[in-house]
Amino acid sequence: MQRLKNKVVIVTGAAGGMGAAIAKLFAEEGAKVLATDIQEEKLEAWVHAAKKVDGLLIEHMKHNVTSETDWKHVSEKAISLYGKINILVNNAGIFPGFVDCENTTIDIWGKVISINLTGPYIGCKTCIPYIKAAGGGSIINIASIAGMVGGNGTAYSASKGGLIALSRDLAITLAKDKIRVNTICPGAILTPMTEVLIKSPEMGEVIKHMAALGRVGESMEIAMGALYLAADESSYTTGTELVIDGGAISK
Repeated sequence: MQRLKNKVVIVTGAAGGMGAAIAKLFAEEGAKVLATDIQEEKLEAWVHAAKKVDGLLIEHMKHNVTSETDWKHVSEKAISLYGKINILVNNAGIFPGFVDCENTTIDIWGKVISINLTGPYIGCKTCIPYIKAAGGGSIINIASIAGMVGGNGTAYSASKGGLIALSRDLAITLAKDKIRVNTICPGAILTPMTEVLIKSPEMGEVIKHMAALGRVGESMEIAMGALYLAADESSYTTGTELVIDGGAISK
């Protein structure tokens, strides 16, 4: 069953981890995917393999999500390649560590907010007209449980909390256009961004046992949640946060 057959999808932050898992799964489900990332060589490597070995319909593009010009080029490339845009997955983000307010410099604050919150805002603003023109669709913003609970770093928590609020606002304003907007809030997931922390002898056990299930999540577990929010099965789901954290915030 191809749950996204003929849907056109843009996935940011797709060089590895959750973004790559989402882009590949969506293509396996019949979507036409444009995968983007600032790390072009890493992105190109897995996309090339997915096309050549698996025969998936995925193209890639270097992309700085904080640049309005880059977003314009990405949206135009999607239209040029596939003729429309149905789904946007704002996954690109950075984690500067568990830095408290007193130790968060203005430069750290600015960089984290720019990538984690302003980037998705620009992406939504750029792609919404195309999704409207396609008759509606789905926007999925990858936030974090850090946007719902404290203690995960000042700038990071603020950026992810802001992304949740942005998603809720868009869900209300875009409902009339048949565009659903939802947020996924992962807990500790093994990705290239987090593996250094997770594999650290000091932090590894702490992070693993944050979850009630007693383990770290996998990128594919986030991708499966994103697939639900992208597919027609979630046609009555908008303005919500899908928490995939192994029960961490329930402890």
